[in-house]
Amino acid sequence: MSTSFPCATGAAKMEAWIVIGLLVAVVIAYATEKISVDMVALSMLCVLVLTGILTVDRAFAGFGDRVIIMLAAIFVIGAALRDSGVLDALCSFLARRLGGQPAMLSAVLMAAVGVISAFMNNTTVTAVFVGPVIGLARRLNMAPSRLLMPLAFASILGGTCTLIGTSTNVAVSGVIKRMGMTPLHMFEFTHIGILILISGILYLTFASARFLSGRGRGADKSKDGIREYLAEVVVLTESPLIDQKIFDSDFSAMEFQVLQIRRNDQKLTPSRHLSFEEGDIVLIAGRVENLIKVKKIEGLDIVEDATLRNSGIDTSAAQVAEVVLTQRSSLVGRSLRESHFRQRSGFSVLALMRGDRSLMHHMADEKLQAGDLLLLQGPQERFRDFEESGEMVVITQHVFNAETQKRGFLLLGAFALAVLASSLGWLPDTIAFVLVAMLAVFMRCISLENAYENIDWRLLILIGGMLAFGEAMKSSGAAVLVADAITSTMQPMGVFAVFAGFCLLTVILTQPMSNAAAALVVLPVAMQSAVSMGANARSFAIGIMLSASVSVLTPFEPSCILVYGPGKYRFSDFLKVGSGLTLIALIIILTMVPLFWPLK
Repeated sequence: MSTSFPCATGAAKMEAWIVIGLLVAVVIAYATEKISVDMVALSMLCVLVLTGILTVDRAFAGFGDRVIIMLAAIFVIGAALRDSGVLDALCSFLARRLGGQPAMLSAVLMAAVGVISAFMNNTTVTAVFVGPVIGLARRLNMAPSRLLMPLAFASILGGTCTLIGTSTNVAVSGVIKRMGMTPLHMFEFTHIGILILISGILYLTFASARFLSGRGRGADKSKDGIREYLAEVVVLTESPLIDQKIFDSDFSAMEFQVLQIRRNDQKLTPSRHLSFEEGDIVLIAGRVENLIKVKKIEGLDIVEDATLRNSGIDTSAAQVAEVVLTQRSSLVGRSLRESHFRQRSGFSVLALMRGDRSLMHHMADEKLQAGDLLLLQGPQERFRDFEESGEMVVITQHVFNAETQKRGFLLLGAFALAVLASSLGWLPDTIAFVLVAMLAVFMRCISLENAYENIDWRLLILIGGMLAFGEAMKSSGAAVLVADAITSTMQPMGVFAVFAGFCLLTVILTQPMSNAAAALVVLPVAMQSAVSMGANARSFAIGIMLSASVSVLTPFEPSCILVYGPGKYRFSDFLKVGSGLTLIALIIILTMVPLFWPLK
């Protein structure tokens, strides 16, 4: 179906330039992330209404779009499947079958994650698998880094296989429908997605063995690759450590590295002649099991644990677990002291780790980041509550009862039936997935409260806002102005060059921005450029949509953030592995999309 766009002429040009200026401001705001993406989207809508470019009804019509409802339902279904333990059971099965073949295990694990991610949010899939995969690596004496980055990348690539694989795909389908074109079908581009996924698995099997095998082992200085955490230990009265020299103390015997000492509000650097004194706060690096032993040694205590006991809180029944902070966590960008974490959560923070770097600051005042690893102590049920709310991912093996898993498998069957019914046209896709989300609540696979908590409202507001912004780009003529500038520059090189340029631009923008934001920013201009050149706007839309899913050059993608800390990766690791994967995916997109959706 052809698509027409109005030209911006006369007084309308002023509105067009306002929208273009707003577009530049939005791109900068999304890239810098100084302001939350949902706040940026809402602010943008207010500007569009106040300037008279959009009416109130048109500005907020995107929030009532079927796309928003369908994505909310998919978030709920994914959370219910995670909580039921279905995916944990799959990981355990792979461990039993392929534990002795690391390369085959990695490839099969990526294939399984990719297939699951084709029908679930990739961040949810990664969050579910990261804990069991770390436990699997430990049991097999492998560096977790060998499996974690491929796991995250496979979940991202799997999203290219179906319409519901990522929120970006659903959002792009909504945009092109609003522009008068037929929306994307469930499996319209599956053949290209499968080719990208298979190529990615083959490449990552080679790349992980070459680049990632040693990551995590050397940094841990241990044979089994167990991580070293930072913890603050207080030297109590009559401690045997008092008067011991720093480098010849009991800490050395317990395989701890002394990084810093705080004494009377002064920070002291460890030296050969410095000795411990009563009341010293010692920043140490050590393995998890040794840190837990400190709690049982007379004359020593972990600072946070001692504070809890002094406040009258009983810690005898509390459990210790390692967790990784998600991008949605309320702790991100704040310190433990600022967030009043202990009072609010009931957890004590025993230790902290970030990548493979030592943090030389007071832990309570350290600004936390997504991907940070915390060693927490607290009631077992609180770990579950915080994980279900999306605050953190517990990277220890979960235990699910048989009845819970049975309900999970029934829900998985209902989800598969919904995919089939919507793809064959038996039911509208939105209705099919809403019914499954409701079924998840009725079957007690997830509580209603947790269902709402697991919906990524920021993303839905972003998409709703950008749908309206696309309308503003069209109605004001801004898309025409930008598209004319681009096509006049690049058209002499041919339609394919313009198509490739937009795909490359999308890949670049997905690194600092979210995938959906990058795609929705580029899409209106690209489609108008296609119309101006007499090209196929649908092929441009599909190329941009798939390019937005190749966000693997940096660890800023939520799935990558979840594995960044546990895998002890460096930023350069993502560049080394992700650059080749990006190139392969782009070659497939630029070759296959014009083949199945001719540019002319």
